[in-house]
Amino acid sequence: MIQTIEWEVIEREIGKKSTVKEFRKKGYIPAEIYGKGHSNAHVFIRKKDLLNRPHGNFLIQLKLESEEEPRICILKDIQYNYLGDEPIHVDLYEVTFGVELDVEVPVELVGTPKGIEYGGVLEHHLHTLLVRTVPRKIPEAIQVDVSNLGLGDVLYVRDIVPPEGVKILTPPEEVVAVVSEPEEEVVETEEETTEETE
Repeated sequence: MIQTIEWEVIEREIGKKSTVKEFRKKGYIPAEIYGKGHSNAHVFIRKKDLLNRPHGNFLIQLKLESEEEPRICILKDIQYNYLGDEPIHVDLYEVTFGVELDVEVPVELVGTPKGIEYGGVLEHHLHTLLVRTVPRKIPEAIQVDVSNLGLGDVLYVRDIVPPEGVKILTPPEEVVAVVSEPEEEVVETEEETTEETE
């Protein structure tokens, strides 16, 4: 089952740039909460919580002071500054238990392909899959065993068996991984080298 973590949030008013600047200095980031059938909310989350988030997918419990029930969300998007090294805004999607949603799930390759023994190189092409499932069944990640891949073998999306209750929406013909054959080294003979010099 997917893990649920708690984040501290502070509700915020829209349009006050000075407030955003003030909270950034205190280590907070502005965030938007939205979701089908739910009202939007504007909050600040702690930058520390975002940076220390778990690997893969997880559910986030957010308690707003103005609301009795906590909101359960997934991390939808992180916007960064122009250098790409500082998070400046976060989108959180509020889920409804029992209602399916589409979500990106990380693909983790496990095992060592047998083709590696013969000089092959494992190339990981597709790092996430789009899946459809209910919130409680969102996989933290989908692990794929690649130990049986030989030289030149290709792993497609259609080869992946999803967990129970999870439907893969990514096109089945997309390549997830391939064990490429080693490149042949071109060795020039002494005669060829002499001819080129002349």
